[in-house]
Amino acid sequence: MYNFCTYFDETYLSRGFALYGSLRKHCPAFKLWVLCMDQAVYEILEKLDLPGMHPLYLEVFERDDQPLISAKQNRSRIEYYFTCTPSLPLFIFNHHPEVDLITYLDADLFFFADPAPLFADMEGKSIGIIGHRFPARLRDKERYGLYNVGWLSFRRDETGVECLEWWRKLCLEWCYDRVEGDRFADQKYLDRFPERYGHEIILQHKGANVAPWNVENYTLGETNGIVQVDNQTLLFFHFQGFKQVMPYVYDWGLWIYGVKTSQELMEYIYIPYTRTLQELPLGKLNLKTIRN
Repeated sequence: MYNFCTYFDETYLSRGFALYGSLRKHCPAFKLWVLCMDQAVYEILEKLDLPGMHPLYLEVFERDDQPLISAKQNRSRIEYYFTCTPSLPLFIFNHHPEVDLITYLDADLFFFADPAPLFADMEGKSIGIIGHRFPARLRDKERYGLYNVGWLSFRRDETGVECLEWWRKLCLEWCYDRVEGDRFADQKYLDRFPERYGHEIILQHKGANVAPWNVENYTLGETNGIVQVDNQTLLFFHFQGFKQVMPYVYDWGLWIYGVKTSQELMEYIYIPYTRTLQELPLGKLNLKTIRN
C-alpha cells in the first residue's frame, strides 16, 4: 500500500484528477489524502467519493494549529499553500498511526508507471528527495533550489519526523514566493536536507520527476508501450507550467525553460496528458451540479 498526500484548489482540480487517475492506473494499492484548499474542492471530492482518495477539510487541518493560522495572516494564498507543505505529511502521521511512510506529491504530477522502484530505493532510508537535475544552460535556476518539492518521502521514525518538524518550523518562520538569501518558498530549504541527513536520501532514478526543466537531459523512447528515459522507465512527469487557456487549447509551458518540442516529447508525454484532461468526466460536468 502506497500512502500519498497532496493539496490543490479549484484551479488545479483537473490536474489533481489526472494525478489520481494515473495512480489508479499504475499503482496496485494506494491512499491519496487531498488537502482541499477551498470549499468547492472538498464538496466535489466528498460527493464523488472516489476509491483511494480521502479529502481533508481545510478547517479541520488548521484546527488547533495556531502557528499555521498565524502564518496564514502574513502571506499570499500561494505562499500559504507552500507553508502547508511540511505540515500535511505531519498531519497524516498524527491522525493515521497505521501510516509508516508518507509521500507528498505536487498536484501536477502524472504517473506513467508504477513508482515501485522509488519505494525500493527508500528501503532503509527515512527521507527521499529528488534533484532538479538542471542542464548546464539552466544552472542559474539552482537559485530556486537544488531539489524539487514535487516528490518527498518521509518515514515515521525519529529522523523522518524530526526532518518534517524542522522543515515546518522554517516554513512557519519564512515562506514567501521570492528568493531571499538562501531561501525560496518551501523549496530551497531542501538544499540543507543532504547536509543534515546524508546524500543517500537523494533518489537517483532517471524516470522520477522528469520535467520541462530537465527533459532535454534525456533521450525519450518507447518499448512495448512503456515510455523510456534513456535506459529507464519513465515513472512520472512533472507538468509544471502547463495551463489550459480555453477549451481544448493548452499552453505547454515549455517556453518557460526554452525547451524545443520534439515528436517524442509530444507523442509520449504531452499528448497523453492532454488527452487525459480532455477525457476526464469532470470536465464534461458543471461543477455547480456536482456540488448540489
